[in-house]
Amino acid sequence: MNNITTITIENLKCNGCVSTIKSALLKLNEVNNVEFNLSTSSVEINFTGDKDNAKRYRQILAEMGYPEKGNNNSIYVVRSFVSCVRGRIKH
Repeated sequence: MNNITTITIENLKCNGCVSTIKSALLKLNEVNNVEFNLSTSSVEINFTGDKDNAKRYRQILAEMGYPEKGNNNSIYVVRSFVSCVRGRIKH
């Protein structure tokens, strides 16, 4: 069964961020597709399996520096800059 979750995140700045996030999420077997909206800072994740997987995606995003909107702090900001740079290098 396919599920879709949309998460509005902090620190989404550019296509480097998008590249890093997309690469990390698509490594998960159950994730089929990842779409972004830079203007709303949201990520839409299409996945199979349990709807509770969305909690895990939120945790993964936060660990990368992209916490759910309203949960930002200076550590996440620094992590997001590192993730962004990695994405720009690979992009």
